[in-house]
Amino acid sequence: MFRLSRYMKDLVATPESAATPQRRPVLLGSGPVVIWNLIRRCNLTCRHCYSSSADTDFAGELTTAEVFRVMDDLKDAGVGVLILSGGEPLLRPDIHIIGARAKALGFYVGLSSNGTLMDAAAVGAIADTGYDYVGISLDGMRETHDIFRRRAGAFDASLAGLRACRTAGIKTGLRFTITEHTARDLPRLLDLAAEEAVDKLYFSHLNYAGRGNHNRAEDAHHRLTRSVMDTILDRCLADTLAGSGREYVTGNNDADALYMLRWAEKRFPARLARLEQTLRRWGGNASGVGIANIDNLGIVHPDTMWWTHALGSVRDRRFGDIWADTSDPLMAGLKQRPRPVSGRCGQCRHLAICNGNTRTRAYQLTGDPWAEDPGCYLTDAEIGLTAAPAPRIQVLPFGATPRPAPITGAASLSGLTGGEVRP
Repeated sequence: MFRLSRYMKDLVATPESAATPQRRPVLLGSGPVVIWNLIRRCNLTCRHCYSSSADTDFAGELTTAEVFRVMDDLKDAGVGVLILSGGEPLLRPDIHIIGARAKALGFYVGLSSNGTLMDAAAVGAIADTGYDYVGISLDGMRETHDIFRRRAGAFDASLAGLRACRTAGIKTGLRFTITEHTARDLPRLLDLAAEEAVDKLYFSHLNYAGRGNHNRAEDAHHRLTRSVMDTILDRCLADTLAGSGREYVTGNNDADALYMLRWAEKRFPARLARLEQTLRRWGGNASGVGIANIDNLGIVHPDTMWWTHALGSVRDRRFGDIWADTSDPLMAGLKQRPRPVSGRCGQCRHLAICNGNTRTRAYQLTGDPWAEDPGCYLTDAEIGLTAAPAPRIQVLPFGATPRPAPITGAASLSGLTGGEVRP
């Protein structure tokens, strides 16, 4: 997750008011941020869903008592931030009981919803629970969103939910997934966010996981991604200068930090060295280190896009023990610094900034999680490969089954496919 606004504020600050660059901040604890998919059921069947949810009950999900016990384990492991997600978390009858328990334990608690079920009663319960933040997904304006969410009227319902949350005084944000078919709506969505006084905007690059993997042909081409990032950066700069307080965050492509560096080179050349230093301290992708995922069955994953790989079950082991276990080859490689990446990523002069980016794209397309990231939209020249182009990755035919490539040392991936595979 790249908190763009934080670095934009530092760019425009006077030298006297600029804060000293720090390593990636830890919120309310030393453990990872945990995104917890408490339920897989959802009233929508979105085209880019990483959990491939459906409007049906899934067997074997954690009970309320099990969730409470795991919360205690998370607290002991130093976790300070919980993002309660799904599926659609509002379909879980005990969601607010869980939310209230999390707040009582001192967690920062976010609720991630599609917003369509936020009627007056639901919003009242959300406000009473005291969630620190509620994120609602909009993938464009009305026509685009309804097509992407496969439900007529989804846009209007989600927007009504957003407005109800704002009226209730709940900190609320919009989440937007960038694809070829949604990017055209971005300027109007940014205008809508300003009109609705939205607190936060989260822009997710399409990642190759779950249903998103089946639709990877819709991923924004690199040129379009650069154009989208220009729009986001320019709007973030304008909001920052205006003092709006709106947060801009991007996810699933840590190359965004490198692109911001190139963007700032033209606009803030005197501040470039400081920005690069700050981004190096940030450290890039945090999967397996600062970001964790627990799915609806209690299986722990390195992040939400690694549902193909199970690290262990919270029913069998304490979360802290699972998270610290580097006998798992994938976790050993994710925690290694620098990571054992190859191709363009291994030769990139900015590896210390992006940390090799999210590794799921490389794995889904090549079978090797340490191959160069096909989602990196920086040119060879921009990452320091000016002498000769690096060997390009070999992309598997669409629908082919990835086979883990042999990697030497701690990053060997024998057994990588042992985790639960989601359709």
